[in-house]
Amino acid sequence: MSDTAITANWEDLIRFYAEAGVDSALSDAPIDRFAEAATLAAAQPKRTAQPDNSMRNATPAQAGGVQSQARSDAPQTNRTQQKPQTSIPAQTAIAPEVLLEDARKLARSAASLNDLQQAMAGFDGCRLKFTAKNICFADGTADAELMVIGDTPGRDDDLEGIPFSGPAGQMLNRILAAINLTREQAYLANTLPWRPPGNRPATPLEVDLCRPFLDRQIELVAPKVIVALGDPAAKALTGSREPIYKLRGNWHSLTTAGEQSVAIMPSLHPDYLLRTPAQKRFAWEDWLMVKMRLAESAA
Repeated sequence: MSDTAITANWEDLIRFYAEAGVDSALSDAPIDRFAEAATLAAAQPKRTAQPDNSMRNATPAQAGGVQSQARSDAPQTNRTQQKPQTSIPAQTAIAPEVLLEDARKLARSAASLNDLQQAMAGFDGCRLKFTAKNICFADGTADAELMVIGDTPGRDDDLEGIPFSGPAGQMLNRILAAINLTREQAYLANTLPWRPPGNRPATPLEVDLCRPFLDRQIELVAPKVIVALGDPAAKALTGSREPIYKLRGNWHSLTTAGEQSVAIMPSLHPDYLLRTPAQKRFAWEDWLMVKMRLAESAA
């Protein structure tokens, strides 16, 4: 094969990865998934077939129909019984209610933000933990009056382990500077601490499993104002199903499990503002309201 053909093949492969949402590697070394599957299949115990007497008196046509159906069902049965990839720890079928209760217990047991971060890092109920590179717990000052919450970590956040990294973080820094604040004077977090593969939306179960940790994080920070950036974060924190363009510009309230009441301002995410600069004027209106609310609380 010529060098030109090899280069073309690599370009096609990279283009395919980009279209599929693959933008970072989970391991420094390649993993042969076919070899893993073969090893797992060989390790599974072989089952001895039991005679089926129910078809003893069946006609040849009936027996042939059952055998044909069994052959067509066999591949699906094998796929169901196949064990998970060894790179992600195997997990038995645990009811979501049990996982949610475990998350609540871990969150309630955290007496400090450091304890909470360790509890989140040790929680295996959310499988996003095993596909993300880093946990994006928080950034900024723990006792800040302003808490900024996004939806899920992006690629830059996942690589750095810090919420609002990369261009979106730089945009947020400029927004904060416009209301006379620095990044260090706010507390930054996300509704989920782990990035979903390929930046796909988080599932409702993933959001629910991470919510007890977010609620406890809000209680421990005890901010005066929360800015919920983006549609998923705004809906999660306000409990509304309205889209972000209807939620933004209006104050909402969140009552934590500890009976704390916090004012929430939904607004547009910096990523969205980078893609649609014309919407910055609406975000600026939201942040001016945040600035005035913080000034009132300090008076």
